[in-house]
Amino acid sequence: MGKYDVINTRARRLDAPDKATGRAKYVDDICLPGMLFGAMLQSPLPHAEILNIDTSAAKKLPGVKSVVTAEDAGMVKYGVSPARYDETVFCKDKVHYIGDEVAAVAAIDLDTALEAVSLIKVDYEELPAVFTVDEAVAEGAPLIHEDFPRNICGEVHNEFGDVEKAFKECDLIRTDTFKNKRQDAGFLEPNGCIADFDPLGRLTLYSSTQVPHYVQRIVAMVLGLPIGKVRVIKPCIGGGFGPKAGTTPMELIACLLSMKTGKPVKMNYTREQVFLFGRARHQFVHTMTTGVKKDGTLMALKNKCYLEGGAYTSFGIATVYYAGSLLTGPYKLRNMKYDGYRIYTNKPTCGAQRGHGSVISRAAWEQQLDCVAEDLGMDPLEFRLKNVMETGDTTINDLYTSSLGMKECLEAVKTGSTWKEKRGKLPKGKGIGLAGGFFVSGAGYPIYRSDTPHSTVTIKLSDDGGNARVYTASAEIGQGSDTTFAMIAAETLGIPLSDVAVSSGDTDFGVDLGAYSSRQTLMTGHATKRAAENVKAQVLAVLSEQLDIPAEEMDIKKGLIEFRNGNPDFEGLRTRYLKEHRGWTDHPGGDDLTFREAARVAFLEKGPIVGSGAYKPGDLGGKYKGAAVGTSPAYSCSAAVVEVGVDMETGKVTVDNMTDAHDCGFAINRTSVEAQLQGSLSMGLGETLFEEVKFDNKGGILNADFGEYKIPTALDMAPVDTIIVESDEPNGPYGAKEVGEGAILPTIPAILNAVYDAIGVRIWELPLTPERVYMAIKKKKEEQKD
Repeated sequence: MGKYDVINTRARRLDAPDKATGRAKYVDDICLPGMLFGAMLQSPLPHAEILNIDTSAAKKLPGVKSVVTAEDAGMVKYGVSPARYDETVFCKDKVHYIGDEVAAVAAIDLDTALEAVSLIKVDYEELPAVFTVDEAVAEGAPLIHEDFPRNICGEVHNEFGDVEKAFKECDLIRTDTFKNKRQDAGFLEPNGCIADFDPLGRLTLYSSTQVPHYVQRIVAMVLGLPIGKVRVIKPCIGGGFGPKAGTTPMELIACLLSMKTGKPVKMNYTREQVFLFGRARHQFVHTMTTGVKKDGTLMALKNKCYLEGGAYTSFGIATVYYAGSLLTGPYKLRNMKYDGYRIYTNKPTCGAQRGHGSVISRAAWEQQLDCVAEDLGMDPLEFRLKNVMETGDTTINDLYTSSLGMKECLEAVKTGSTWKEKRGKLPKGKGIGLAGGFFVSGAGYPIYRSDTPHSTVTIKLSDDGGNARVYTASAEIGQGSDTTFAMIAAETLGIPLSDVAVSSGDTDFGVDLGAYSSRQTLMTGHATKRAAENVKAQVLAVLSEQLDIPAEEMDIKKGLIEFRNGNPDFEGLRTRYLKEHRGWTDHPGGDDLTFREAARVAFLEKGPIVGSGAYKPGDLGGKYKGAAVGTSPAYSCSAAVVEVGVDMETGKVTVDNMTDAHDCGFAINRTSVEAQLQGSLSMGLGETLFEEVKFDNKGGILNADFGEYKIPTALDMAPVDTIIVESDEPNGPYGAKEVGEGAILPTIPAILNAVYDAIGVRIWELPLTPERVYMAIKKKKEEQKD
């Protein structure tokens, strides 16, 4: 534990008792007086003109309180980034995918609302649709949005160094193409919300969101309300993983219906609607060419990528940048050329999912790096160690690594997995694979151009001094952030963790950009630390006046006031301020002055003791186009070694062991760090082996439920050894940085490399279904016969 009393220990999560006992309240647990229920009419066609909408029968149905369409909602465009606002609350002239919103109803109960939706008649004229990248960019293909020729939503063309010149200096160059399939985030709680527009014109939205602040801004903008009149509250949330990091049409529709009726309106997505809303992992196709010298020096990478993104942009612009920008670490890459294209199709929209944009590019390249190492006759771990970056290095695209424990991560998994003893020595059908990863610790810039702080935090001491409450608009979505902030506050104030409470997820508590890009520990953690320092300074300042002792000669540790020159005579202070108040006759301090007593003294002198803190990063990154995507105050890195077994007769892959090391800077809550590593490994395992959103030839989803869309369960997980690597990040609170997303990056390629080790065949397409693996084995056998 060293010099710290609270942080870097193992703390029980603050929300664990409520979630374990059923006391936790999610959106669907909330019921407001007079509440109505909403339902949506969504397009049954992937691409069509709307000729007419007849809502008359729905409006006449008893129990219906409001029916709304584009005529009521207006055509204000919104989205995730102002650079590409391309959505409206409802479609007016044209629908773009199966599931596009056309109308909605509010009624006295859900059954009535659903019946009313079925009575709305829409006349469509079906249009040609495109479902793949090749179809969408083909000459003469129908345009999904008229302003985007060839259906190219966004494109990136960056070159750092001189790739062609570097290739001429290489002894080995190889090219490979890798593709994945769309995935769903698999959160257990479907999106839900309750909108409540009160008679004073204030709108309160309860929503299962990762980003209360961004939802507040979009709701205010689209519905024409002052932002100060919109309050967003995030109750408990059953997982997010990225797709809940934007504003949903459902949230806007519920708000509109509440404004129309003057009543609270509850709406929930069904599981099928979660799949239709999408916003999860894109389908990527990466073609990568890597060049090296014969001694293993990594020289150059050329990466061409196509993203199939669906009907709207969502996070797509950032995603297409991330798919290239984060490959420049954690290895010393001297030259890189990246061309990325994000393509519209008539499918549900893709967005951000854990490891946003960089998971599949990392999977492709880390597998190719293993191929390069094999071609050179090098151990893949030694090949990576030869090229590894170190603290203080700057990537070719100007990402500065103020801390980087990648070498330590590689060494840790080497030892932890007994790599040397197993590599190349396992029986046929058994394999071991390695990979690395590199990720941001918070997006360096907000999604919209602004000088606003990325996080503000307020800490208020109770009047009796016995409790500190942290107020933050940050989003606890199951990752344990509330507990992290409580630990930071307790450590900074010098009081026990049990004396700290956290209220979060409410835009009335301040500004916080939310839970995305692994930003909360570093950014909200900084704001929390600063707020606690402010509170501590106020308490010590009052004591300084009362005892005539300089504040710098005092400190607070373990709930007690420490004096550099021994305890002064504070009995007069104690008697004067404490004994005259009921309940304070028996003070708990003995010969020491407690924080509780000191805080009470401060309250009696100043009134409520409230401290505030704020954080935003300084100047980051380069000046080239797109430099804002990928810049961060800090970067995490990780390494994983995975062991697999492959049934040579069926192609079924079983993961036997996983060893993962992650550089999180300084671990605030060691238990939470390990839990995030385990969660990343689980999600990566699922995406590698069996997750795929499947479509029919009309753009309809075939497996929009957890019966057919398989996510990992405890039965699929292997034994996991998680190794915390600490590098002491100078830009993080107490040296901390991210662990929530970066740990997923090496998982997929480590499994792929292990499968190759087991069967001797490279597979360049996900998921690794038994059929795909079996056919690869069969093809190799046939080639060997020839």
